[in-house]
Amino acid sequence: MKAFKWPIHSITLIAIVATWIKTAITYHTSFEINIENPMQEFILIINPLSSLLFIYGLSLFFKSSKAVNSYLIMASILLSIVLYANVAFYRFYNDFITLPVLFQTNNFGELGTSVSAITNWYDFMFFIDVIVIIVAIKIIPKFKNSLKINKNGRRAYFLIALAISFLNLGLAETQRPELLTRSFDRELLVKNIGTYNYHLYDIYIQSKSSAQRALADGSELVEIDNYVQANQASVNSEMFGKYKGRNVILVQLESLQSFVINNEMNGEEVTPFLNSLTNDPDTYYFNDFYHQTGLGKTSDSEFLVENSLFGLGRGAVFFTHGGNTYNSMAEKLGKNGYFTNVMHSNNDSFWNRDVMYDALKISKFYDVNDYTVSDENSVNWGLKDIPFFEQSVDMMTEMPQPFYSRMITLTNHYPFYLDEEDIMIPEYTSDSGTLNRYFQTVRYLDESIKVLFEELKEKGLYENSIIVLYGDHYGISENHNNAMAMYLDKEEITDYDSALLQSVPLYIHIPGSGDGQVIEKTSGQIDLRPTILHLLGINTSNDMQLGADLFSEEHQDFVIFRDGRFVTSDYVFAGEKCYERPSGEEIDIAACKPYIERAQVELNYSDKIINGDLLRFYDEETGNLKKEAVK
Repeated sequence: MKAFKWPIHSITLIAIVATWIKTAITYHTSFEINIENPMQEFILIINPLSSLLFIYGLSLFFKSSKAVNSYLIMASILLSIVLYANVAFYRFYNDFITLPVLFQTNNFGELGTSVSAITNWYDFMFFIDVIVIIVAIKIIPKFKNSLKINKNGRRAYFLIALAISFLNLGLAETQRPELLTRSFDRELLVKNIGTYNYHLYDIYIQSKSSAQRALADGSELVEIDNYVQANQASVNSEMFGKYKGRNVILVQLESLQSFVINNEMNGEEVTPFLNSLTNDPDTYYFNDFYHQTGLGKTSDSEFLVENSLFGLGRGAVFFTHGGNTYNSMAEKLGKNGYFTNVMHSNNDSFWNRDVMYDALKISKFYDVNDYTVSDENSVNWGLKDIPFFEQSVDMMTEMPQPFYSRMITLTNHYPFYLDEEDIMIPEYTSDSGTLNRYFQTVRYLDESIKVLFEELKEKGLYENSIIVLYGDHYGISENHNNAMAMYLDKEEITDYDSALLQSVPLYIHIPGSGDGQVIEKTSGQIDLRPTILHLLGINTSNDMQLGADLFSEEHQDFVIFRDGRFVTSDYVFAGEKCYERPSGEEIDIAACKPYIERAQVELNYSDKIINGDLLRFYDEETGNLKKEAVK
């Protein structure tokens, strides 16, 4: 009886199937991908196949089984690393990783407890296909005269792979037209073209972005400048310059979301001091204010506030474009006699701040070396907020006035652990340890802000300052929706709810003003730059900014998120659906259409400015292009 001849590339087929099944299971167990109909489910199942056919198909060009097997093992390990990196990243950021993020390696060493909190004992299962391939290589018999795939066989194979790719893309386009123009919406891309194809597309986009600067000239700014001027909100004459010459203290509150403000947790007041500020006669409290950050999180928040431009959709602009020319708020204040500085007890290279702060023309960075830090006064990521504020105010007393200090807190950071002596309220009781601990660290943060105000008063800095407090980004991701639904007493957290949960508090506290109030304007971090500068009487009419003065009567209630979602006073656009406020009912997409188009325009204009480094061609003093701008 003639022995059966195993094809030399039998292991290739096993590799494709094993990695395909593993990836499909991962989509459904590790990512929260919104599936709306059977076609989207079908696309999600088949989308890994097209890339796997091409990647593993390269083994068809090897002639020996040893070379084939070695290649398949290496390819499977690489694909497993890519998939697992996305899983781990998603657990922390509820998003997919991008090429620029992979180069942010100097941040990884600082993650500490955050890394341990997002890894699980069963994570070896994400490499199960590697094990399957190795076992298959060992148990499938080898035959010297095994069948080989000839040239025609390879041609047929890759034609099939190409056909599946076009089928995948064609079906995806029926579900979401112009899919590949939405590079900022990573969930949409992964859902439709798959994780591996998404990363190949990401490499293409990154290459295109890098080329933009080399090919850019100032002529691209003309269209953007016309748009900015046409949509610029006029100043409020009563507020413009009303607090000229005051010190400006901006406090960026780590991971603080608005849902805890004026709220309780099991009968415990979570933010008693901030609650008191909402009704303080010297405080303007904005109760419909939103973060607009992307993958850069804290650094994106800094970028938005300094430049009134969006961060990038694919990485932290602090890393990718730290050498650009900007017209930051710090630079503007510096030209008007302010001593500008940032106070943050962390390494100066974290988020590439040592490079980016030079580009933003910040005079001084008080980093970890300027603080007294010990094991006793540190937790999680570093110096606790109360000693941070105490030491920072001491340093402020030595600063020339007027000064602009932007302070960045640390303690209310994922995974939200506290030392026993700092716990002021008990944990919440849900199935999410993250949410349970969050209320405790928020309570500590609130107490630290109270200490800041007391210290400023004691050191004589309070009366002549404007104190701005704002949340930098979300603290509780959509991975904890079940626990959030429990806390908010909802059946579930919908896309509508998730969008509104991106609200972060904003307080503009002006001692002695006496005309504070709760302001219900829908607004975002991109609006802070013109608002603060106008309060100080500094003109921004020539500045290339996309935000609007919050005190202007022409400010529009419209906030764009970095991922393309938006919120207005009447509508919410999320999950590719249009919702009515405040009912949360889904309505015809036509109501959101004009805002969708405007969101795309502003995100694209911001990206062009950053990717092309276009502000190097712009004279903010005159509002004109520099003479050498046009090639």
